[in-house]
Formats: sequence, C-alpha cells, structure tokens
Amino acid sequence: MSDWWVETTLGQIADLTSGGTPSTKEPDFWGGDIVWLTPSEITKNAGAVLSDSDRKITQAGCEASSARFVPAGTVLVTSRATIGVTAIAGVELTTNQGFVSLIPGDAVNNYFLMYWVQSNKHEFTSRAGGSTFPEISRKKVASIPIVLPPVSAQERIVEVIGAVDHEITALEAEAVALEGVYRAATSLLWRTSQGDEAESRPLGDMMHLDIARTPMEAGTTHHLAGVLNSGKGLVDKGAFDGADTEYKAMNVLRKNQVVMRKLTAWEGPITVVPAEFDGFVASNEFPTFTLDDDIAPGWMKHVCRTPRLWAEMQSRVVGTVQRRKRLNPDQLLSVALPVPSRPEQEQTAEALGAIEGQIDAIRTEATRLRQARAGLLSGLLDRTIDIKPADSLEV
Repeated sequence: MSDWWVETTLGQIADLTSGGTPSTKEPDFWGGDIVWLTPSEITKNAGAVLSDSDRKITQAGCEASSARFVPAGTVLVTSRATIGVTAIAGVELTTNQGFVSLIPGDAVNNYFLMYWVQSNKHEFTSRAGGSTFPEISRKKVASIPIVLPPVSAQERIVEVIGAVDHEITALEAEAVALEGVYRAATSLLWRTSQGDEAESRPLGDMMHLDIARTPMEAGTTHHLAGVLNSGKGLVDKGAFDGADTEYKAMNVLRKNQVVMRKLTAWEGPITVVPAEFDGFVASNEFPTFTLDDDIAPGWMKHVCRTPRLWAEMQSRVVGTVQRRKRLNPDQLLSVALPVPSRPEQEQTAEALGAIEGQIDAIRTEATRLRQARAGLLSGLLDRTIDIKPADSLEV
C-alpha cells in the first residue's frame, strides 16, 4: 500500500506565497466592500467554509498595510496565538496577519488538506517560536512533512469524513431548533392550566434561607461545586482535603435546594441542586434555600433558566464595580414571579424536561460522533484504516 502514498512536504504540495498585498491604488479592490477575515473568525468557525456573509467592511475598516489576497479554495491556518486552527476560504478573501495560506496544487484536494491539518495540529504548534507570543513562520510550515495519497484516495477520505460532518451538523441544527422550542415553552412556567398568568408571589413566600455548614478538617475529603451562569446547573470542581483550603467551614449543598452565587449574580448563577451533587460543598458566597412544599423542585429548576429571573436578579445587585457586584439572599427573596399550583408546576416541568432530555440526547450523539470522527480521520491518515484509490479497485 505504501507505493501509492508519497512522502513530501506542505511547501511542495501547496503555494504559501501567492496572494500578495493589494495596492491602495487598485480601485477594483478598494472601491467597494471588502470581504475581510481575521484569525478570530477561523477560531470561531474551525473546519468551516468561510463565505462573505457578515464579513464585508469598507476600505476605512481594512488594515491596508497588512492586507493580503486569499483566493477561493485556500486552506487557512492560524499562525499566531491559537496555532493550527484551520478553515477554507469559500470566496476570495482579504486577511490581515496571523494566517498561513495554503493554496493547494493539482495533486491536493483542499478539503483533504484541511482535514490533514486538523489531525496534525501538533506539527504546527511544535514548530512555533516565541514564548510570549508564539508564532509559526511560513518557512516552517512549508517544511512540515506530509504523506500524501493519490487524489482519488483523498477524495474518498473527504467523502467519508464529510458524511460524518454532515451528520454532526444536522444534529447540531436539530439541537438548536429544540433549544428554541424550549425557550418558547418556558412561558408556560408562569401560566395556569387555563392559560392565564398565575398570581405573583415573592420568592420569600416560596423558599427560605437554609444554610448548613461543615468544618474543614484535615483528613476529611470534600467535593467542591461551582454554579454555572444562566441557570445551567452545577459543575464538579473536584475533591480536596479539608486542610487544603483557607476556609474554616463551607456550605453544604443538599438535594432539591436552590443555590446561587452572590458574586456576579446578574449573570444568572442560580440552580436547583440535583441528586448527584447532594453533599457537595461551596464557600459562603453560595447561599442555599429550601423550597416550600407547594413548590416543585423540577419547576424551580426551569425557572432558574429563564431570563425573566436573571433580569430581576440583575436589577437588585449592589456594588460599584461591575464584576464585584453581589446579590444578597434577602434581595433574591424579594423577587416576585407568577406561581401556578404545584400540579400545574409539575405538568410544565415534565414537558420542559422532555424537551431538555431530547436536546441532551442529541448533544450526546453529536459528541460521540465527533470522537468517532477524530479516530476515523486519524486512522485514515496514518493508514491503520485501509483505503484504496478508486482507480485501483476492480470493477
């Protein structure tokens, strides 16, 4: 099989020098809108085909001294900061510094080259120079070795990986659509079974401050929890020994309690503690509240994910420095929200939970496919997974 894979370098299979800097006297270029690209565009859209949507700027917004033409089909690789992130120019673009442009020759499929870069990012990062601002030069990129199959085999690899990418994109689109459905359905949280908005009640009538403290002692293992913004839940921050913290005691989280972060509370760091976090600890910046019997924890969990609650929290924070503003427990308890009956709460929570479960299942499948894609691509490129060019197959 090795007789049809060729050992070469990126500099031999792609042009790294074409494009050039446009002259400020070129009216065809500077006369209208310019499709301008920065390295952050690639970082946000890794593996994508970049077109001109939302990227047109006028001459005044273009850094003319560092502008470079990039022909359509060019494989772009970031060469500074986050090195080795890649995408394809879908149209003629103009870029600033921070890229290496690989214009594939006739023996290279540009999608194959992008996939190869994705799977061999270490070849770029390992050659970068500079400690404060790492960067890889075009000369070093040109010297990177690559074992290249015939174009027909490249196209088959692209076809296989492209099919997986298509499925991942479809799953992501489905998840995004369901997230929109979920957001729209959260309006049901405030309504009775007749469709009317329920009577408003302050949170202080629905739950009460209830903090349990545990001492931090040597030889005692604790699990630390963090509260995510936008009501997205809790995060496991790992285990630690009681002697390894400056706190003398910490708050204990209990199942079905509400917990919030006082600091930067305007970002919505509030949630209901799930069973798997029962017994975790957090600092006194994380007060806990026990819900009254007429409030369903599942309903409250979804309430914590609504912008309506975050806006109320934001309007009550105190402090002069934005990042240091806090929300005290009594201020949270003064928030008033519509509260349906418990049976109505449970019915709405069940419906929202079903949508949420579908979203989680789709995201999990997309993650599984990404992992499988990485292994598949690696195997195709290092030839542990056999693939032959189409012209070598028997008819």
